[in-house]
Amino acid sequence: MESIASNIGAIREQINSACIEAGRDPAGVRLIAVSKTKNAALVREAFDAGQIEFGESYVQEFLDKYDDPLLEQCPIEWHFIGHLQSNKVRSIIGKVSLIHGIDKLSTAEELSKRALQHNLHLDYLLEVNTSGEASKYGISPDDLLSEAPSLFHLPNITLRGLMTIASYNRVAAREEFRQLRTLLESLRTIAPDPSRLTELSMGMSGDFEEAIQEGATMIRVGSAIFGWR
Repeated sequence: MESIASNIGAIREQINSACIEAGRDPAGVRLIAVSKTKNAALVREAFDAGQIEFGESYVQEFLDKYDDPLLEQCPIEWHFIGHLQSNKVRSIIGKVSLIHGIDKLSTAEELSKRALQHNLHLDYLLEVNTSGEASKYGISPDDLLSEAPSLFHLPNITLRGLMTIASYNRVAAREEFRQLRTLLESLRTIAPDPSRLTELSMGMSGDFEEAIQEGATMIRVGSAIFGWR
């Protein structure tokens, strides 16, 4: 069995190769290690191998790891990548560097409210359902540009870009990654400050190379690092 350290090394080599093929700087792609359902010891092993950014999807599980003594001295940069309900926002305020899964105005408003209460500034991404699957969360691509203006002026939070979970079919996934990139470009044309809209969180263990080809700035990789859950 390959070690977590060797898996991370192999993925970083793949990232470099995909970036070179796409004519991109590998420094422009951040690897988010998806550590949901993995215990603190495995997170620590990945951290000791040089991985800094980790993605969690379940609030209580994340909070347990956040407070785990094994990780308390580790300057981990936590990302919340799962669907976030409004009533869970208060639990993660001040503990994560980026929230990937905001998919409605009401959740963004709650995020803004809590950020104001705690005198914090938070960055987030809008999740877009590019596959059109009913089982997935995310704003419809057709609704994005009409709903986004309501988000731009919410205090103490900044929309930094878009996130998607693509289809399992890699051909379809690549088209969806391309669509997300096009949506971000369109969003920038109506944003008060387009320079803030820089992030595309897309691509996972089975399709991150295609995502990089289409402009991903963050890839979310779990099983290729930690093994199957």
